[in-house]
Amino acid sequence: MQARLFLKIMKIFIYIVLLILPLQFSMASTPDLEAQRKNFVLAEKMIRKGKDAQFFKQLSKLENYPLNPYLQYHWLKKNLNQTKKIKTFLHGYKDTRYAGLLNYKWQLYLAKNKQWTEFLKHYRPGKNTKLQCYYYRAKYNAGAKKEALLAAQKLWAVGKSQPGECDPLFKTLKGSPYFTSDLLWQRFDAALRNRKIPLANYVKRLMNKKNQKIAQVWLDIHSKPLRLKNKTLLNKNTPQAGNIFSHGVNRLISKDLSKAITIWDARKADYKISSAAINRVEKRLAMSLAYRRDSRAFTRLSGLAEPDLSAQEWTIRSALRQQNWPNVKQAINKLNKEDRKKDKWRYWLARVNENTGKSKAANFTFDKLSKNRSYYGYLSAEKVDKDYQLVDNPIKVAPLMYKRLKNSEDFRVVAELIAVNKPLEAKRQWWYVISKLDKKEIVLAAKYAQEIDWKEVAIFTLAKAKYWDDVTVRFPMAYQAQVKKNAKTQKLNPAVILGLIRRESAFNKNAQSPVGARGLMQIMPKTGRQIAKELKQKWKSKTMLFNAETNVKFGSYYYKQLLNRFDGHYALAAAAYNAGPHRVKRWLPTSPLAADIWIETIPFKETRAYVSAVLTYALIYQKKLKKNVLTMKDFMRDVVPG
Repeated sequence: MQARLFLKIMKIFIYIVLLILPLQFSMASTPDLEAQRKNFVLAEKMIRKGKDAQFFKQLSKLENYPLNPYLQYHWLKKNLNQTKKIKTFLHGYKDTRYAGLLNYKWQLYLAKNKQWTEFLKHYRPGKNTKLQCYYYRAKYNAGAKKEALLAAQKLWAVGKSQPGECDPLFKTLKGSPYFTSDLLWQRFDAALRNRKIPLANYVKRLMNKKNQKIAQVWLDIHSKPLRLKNKTLLNKNTPQAGNIFSHGVNRLISKDLSKAITIWDARKADYKISSAAINRVEKRLAMSLAYRRDSRAFTRLSGLAEPDLSAQEWTIRSALRQQNWPNVKQAINKLNKEDRKKDKWRYWLARVNENTGKSKAANFTFDKLSKNRSYYGYLSAEKVDKDYQLVDNPIKVAPLMYKRLKNSEDFRVVAELIAVNKPLEAKRQWWYVISKLDKKEIVLAAKYAQEIDWKEVAIFTLAKAKYWDDVTVRFPMAYQAQVKKNAKTQKLNPAVILGLIRRESAFNKNAQSPVGARGLMQIMPKTGRQIAKELKQKWKSKTMLFNAETNVKFGSYYYKQLLNRFDGHYALAAAAYNAGPHRVKRWLPTSPLAADIWIETIPFKETRAYVSAVLTYALIYQKKLKKNVLTMKDFMRDVVPG
């Protein structure tokens, strides 16, 4: 009896100990981690000040700290002569992001200092042009002259200026038999196709006098392609005549499409033109007709000898624009089997059936598609009077695997970079880590990003795994106070604003586009300044646009202005928000056109995707808000002439 009681007491004691230990550990570890973070800040300061002894003193206190490699990297990149320390680092931390960054800088250092043997030993093939030029220079010096010069030809014959690090290699190339007349023409052609006139003029100066005269004719036609009307300007027997003629027509297309077609069709047989150049011009002519909604586009596109996927799709769109349903079907059937299976083309085949008296077949496809949470799924649901589906299948998290991922060295680095206020570096580390994971791990990482409130990162991480059905991760409910407030002010459905934010910034209030758009609703500073003026709000600086309250206020106001301008048409307003109202006005049809056809035939790929996404996201957010007011029917009013 006493033994049983003793065992019972021991079990209780062990249970209490196990309960307390984690608490003690967490209490002990937190101050330790805080101390390490303070030492990290001091170590960084010592690197900046160049106080090496103090830096190493601080580093010694951070032996097991996740950001130890980060600190070593930042010291070593300032001390690239420390060969032994660098080699030790590259070996000891070879699986970290910082090993790759340091190795790149060290290779440049070795090459600049002509330490060719060491450089060749540590060179890793890649796309970096500077390192490639150094590598082949080193190979040349090591005796592999032919290999180096053949590689130098490829590096030289491009349509852009190469970095100065390539100059010694190119100097060697120019003094060799590998620097040929053909090579000069290759680069001259590439430079002009890339619109690099100074480079083309530089190449011309390297030619002999006879070729310089031909090159000048090419330059003249490049600047004024209408000169092609003068048949005597270009000697048909000149070896470069075919390239010059096709280049001139290519240039003329954007200036005068009709003249380009006339000249090309009448005279292309007069010149010796490569099949690649012929296909390039033929595709450009056909696509230009399609972008301009010209009735000749379908015939021209259908006649392409080697149509790629974009040309095939524009053949379909050209038939759609004419509402020639047999031609739409014919063009879709020319797609390969995999492309025909896409929701987009299944939807348009159903529309063909709908418009050619095959309503049963059409409704069968619409019904199938209506089960999908997508633009074409929601369009189809409207056709067969079905509810829009969310298709929400949340990520199933295996607790042990999730814990292991979070506690891995790579993700501990992310966590610490966030803790020491280095968000940009943390995101760089994140995407480096993601590149090393398999699909299951990426999905778990998306949940981790959601947990630390990186909404944008969670969305894009999940997209990397091509996992589309965790609606909570992909469509977060954030900034609701700002959204609802401005929706009420502008008399907009809040779901529309959420749809715009989701597409524009994925809820990253600090988002900035390459062209300078800022914040949640990606407003350009010039537009922001104008909106502030109209709202009688003081404009302080473009950094105002990173404020969530200001950004949502300005973005909601701007979208409402566009909605008013386009007579309450949501799709047109969305297109204008992305591409500008002046373009949308230019894209309006000459007679009423079904909105789904208008959207499908928007000339800009980005705007087509943008409009369909915003409308779909708005309907998803409506379901999440449980306020189903708007429908695809509201979004899909016919588009009428402006």
